[in-house]
Amino acid sequence: MSAEAIMRNSELYRSFLEEREHILKNKWYMSEKEGHDVGFERALMDWVCYHREEYKKHLTEDKK
Repeated sequence: MSAEAIMRNSELYRSFLEEREHILKNKWYMSEKEGHDVGFERALMDWVCYHREEYKKHLTEDKK
């Protein structure tokens, strides 16, 4: 099995990609609100501090 196939089938990797997508959306919202590119690191920290807990909560609720 190739490394690409392993990653594609990895739940951890899929989870990473999903969180990354949420961070990029947060970056877009923050940048639009502020009128300039806020950068990935700032959007990441904002998402982790203010949104990730709720995101994780929804994931566990969906599994029930």
